[in-house]
Amino acid sequence: MTDVEAELRSQFTDAFENADYPVNNQMDLVPALPDGPGTKFEAGDVSFTAMELAAKLGSDQEFPYESAEDLVDDIIEGLKSKDLI
Repeated sequence: MTDVEAELRSQFTDAFENADYPVNNQMDLVPALPDGPGTKFEAGDVSFTAMELAAKLGSDQEFPYESAEDLVDDIIEGLKSKDLI
């Protein structure tokens, strides 16, 4: 795992761990985000807002998610598959 991946994984987990699981769609995650869709995740030379992640990874996510860990795993895999990290 790269430093960027580890840092993003930590930030995503912190942001999404307090969502009300199971989450059935991206909108279920918004209340958990400190700055709503504008919440920013940054590591190394990459930066994404929650809204940008939703747009880039929407087709890669398989809702519902039962836990933050499952959601974060899919986000990381989606970013890797699109060569964004």
